[in-house]
Amino acid sequence: MFFQLSTYLIAAAALFVFSAIKILREYERGVIFLLGRFWKVKGPGLIIVIPGIQKMIRVDLRTIVMDVPTQDVISRDNVSVKVSAVIYFRVLDPERAIIQVENRVEATSQLAQTTLRSVLGRHELDDMLAERDKLNADVQEILDQNTEAWGIKVTNVEIKHVDLDESMIRAIAAQAEAERARRAKIIHAEGEFQASQKLAEAAGMLSSESQALQLRYLQTLTEISSERNTNTIVFPLPMDLVKPIFDKIEAAGD
Repeated sequence: MFFQLSTYLIAAAALFVFSAIKILREYERGVIFLLGRFWKVKGPGLIIVIPGIQKMIRVDLRTIVMDVPTQDVISRDNVSVKVSAVIYFRVLDPERAIIQVENRVEATSQLAQTTLRSVLGRHELDDMLAERDKLNADVQEILDQNTEAWGIKVTNVEIKHVDLDESMIRAIAAQAEAERARRAKIIHAEGEFQASQKLAEAAGMLSSESQALQLRYLQTLTEISSERNTNTIVFPLPMDLVKPIFDKIEAAGD
């Protein structure tokens, strides 16, 4: 009888010790409550938790990647879009992550959805399409400020998709085509303006230098002859010979 009682006691003690031993991985921490009150955070490694008196809740410290469900957003310029995003966060303070919030993942998800709608609703559609980095930073900053009380650090927010309806896609395409046509017309006008400036400079130079004009005549003759045009013969006439005749005609007219 005594031997059986000793056996039971040894077995109970072994079971008690076995149930008291807990092993936490490198990325885990154990939040220990003593008779219902917070006591300390333990881990990683082997720790002792007294059954019936102490209770341990495991907390994972690794970064959690969470998809934010697609949200219907109305931009500041009254355009309805569907936006989805992904957020990265991790627990920095296991004590607050257990005590201050009931379900940290669900709470962070709901906060991310409302924050995404609020931030994007203050911007126009062009900002959503062209300035995603700024919007990501704005959403991340607001989330990080609100989750700090829960011991959670939001490390990054990325807007994945901004979906538009077909009519808005066609309108944006038409706007882009009109912008390209406008730029083409501006470039063409600038080219015409620069060409007219160069032609005016060339005309001024030729009119001031008679020798330059004669050289231009000779160059033109060379270009015409290279085209093998046998029906047209051009004889350059020096302006020095023609100018006195024009002067006499003008003097007689006066």
